Amino acid sequence: MAKVQVQRMSRLMVKTLRDDPADAEVLSHKLLVRAGFVRRTAAGVWSWLPLGRRVYANVERVIREEMDAIGGQEVLLPALLPKEPYEATGRWEEYGAELFRLQDRRGGDYLLGPTHEEIFTQLVKDQCTSYKDLPVILYQIQTKYRDEARPRAGILRGREFQMKDSYSFDLSDEGLAESYGLHRAAYQRIFERLGLDYRICAATAGAMGGSKSEEFLAPAAAGEDTFADCPACDYAANTEAVGFAVQAVDAEGVAALVEVPTPDTPTIETLAAYMEVPASATLKNLLVKVDGEIVAVGVPGDREVDMGKVEAHFAPAAVELVTAEDFEGRDDLVRGYVGPQGLDEKVTYIADPRVAPGTAWITGANKDGVHARNVVAGRDFEVSEYVDVVVVQEGDPCPNCGTGLKLDRAIEIGHIFQLGRKYADAFQLDVLGQNGKPVRVTMGSYGIGVSRAVAALAEQHADDKGLIWPEEIAPADVHVVAAGKALQTELALEVSDKLAAAGVRVLVDDRPGISPGVKFTDSELIGVPKILVAGRRSADGVVELKDRRTGEREELTVEEAVARLTA
Repeated sequence: MAKVQVQRMSRLMVKTLRDDPADAEVLSHKLLVRAGFVRRTAAGVWSWLPLGRRVYANVERVIREEMDAIGGQEVLLPALLPKEPYEATGRWEEYGAELFRLQDRRGGDYLLGPTHEEIFTQLVKDQCTSYKDLPVILYQIQTKYRDEARPRAGILRGREFQMKDSYSFDLSDEGLAESYGLHRAAYQRIFERLGLDYRICAATAGAMGGSKSEEFLAPAAAGEDTFADCPACDYAANTEAVGFAVQAVDAEGVAALVEVPTPDTPTIETLAAYMEVPASATLKNLLVKVDGEIVAVGVPGDREVDMGKVEAHFAPAAVELVTAEDFEGRDDLVRGYVGPQGLDEKVTYIADPRVAPGTAWITGANKDGVHARNVVAGRDFEVSEYVDVVVVQEGDPCPNCGTGLKLDRAIEIGHIFQLGRKYADAFQLDVLGQNGKPVRVTMGSYGIGVSRAVAALAEQHADDKGLIWPEEIAPADVHVVAAGKALQTELALEVSDKLAAAGVRVLVDDRPGISPGVKFTDSELIGVPKILVAGRRSADGVVELKDRRTGEREELTVEEAVARLTA
């Protein structure tokens, strides 16, 4: 095995910190800064220092190896992109304020790429003309840009971030399903090799479009995604993708609708108290504007509307809440007392599946200070469309087996999409088929957050002393610590050279004038899996080997230590 270079901390640009950064809110932000892996350059913009770059490079290596194993071909496309391809797909506007837009000196419009579906589609259109050229999988590892309104959590949510994005191009839906399966399995191998605990969750496609979509989520307290996990079966989904089936009930015994004076009850809380019923017996009707047109959204009174789900349903249309001005001149809209049974035909009424046909409710009577009882869906009002729009709660039934769901926080580390022909249609991506006729190509898109994976690892692999990197991606295999005296430093360098000659990646703390306590603290903060200390028994040629994760220690001769670490 080839000798590797020993990394001496006396020559390494690394500065550890004893205290957490003042602006750090999550564990990965605190530890990656304190251990000298990253430093903030601007809001949402981070620099990778030598130790951090090593970890990042190891994550890249694992990703490349697994992508190459499924036939992926690596390319590198520009980050500075022209406006026109994104106009062709509508995403120039759909991305909204998150898109970094800029102009060149001639007034031409450009953007900093948030993702590259359009550009890869154009590349394949230029390079692939026959069915013989497909299928093909292309990928890149590159910096992406999104103008986050509130970048936070260190490298977890930045304006500039590193991502692996790959794209499959196939002749048929069956081919797409195969490429999707290859990526799904490759992602499992990648995250297992990285040492990440993860869940594969059903997800919504959002602005990406397409049919099937799944997220790879790493459970962590710092996670910005909430996912639902069934304890009784294998169901897992982002809460935005959790479904609830419409289950009609028999309303034959429900009395006729009756209006009831309910003064000063414009909220669900005041109404439920006045009527002496639980909030779940009431029907909440939220008014929104979709591209300027008013839409009413009906949900049980004890549930909150998930605006993300509403926006996803109507995308790419703009969705916003109504304002007081929207009620002016509208006799059919009485603020605080809206009911679906009296809405103007111009108002579309959608409802959560829990407002199923036959269910009876207490809801607004469209008169100030008046509500209606025994308002039955399908009898007294019609639902234009059923859409899952409520915020999922702990204990909601699993769509597969009915068991109460558990909710947890997680970091999104990967996302895979069956895009279909959305982008191929936009750019007329055809190849000549076997029969001599053009065939429209179908696509898949697959992303891994490389920098986010580093943050997720820091969240999942740490204790109260610092980081504990998994072996595959650690900045070194062993951290050799010279306690301080000349003899100890001499022994530390000797054992480091022997390990390096055997192919072991070594980080050695040979810094002069640094106390042993500081060195030991830094070794635990930096988190290399094995720590080898040249300390009090250096004169006997004996060192102490410590396992960073378990804390187990044993004394070994130099020869025994080298044999153990190279086995």
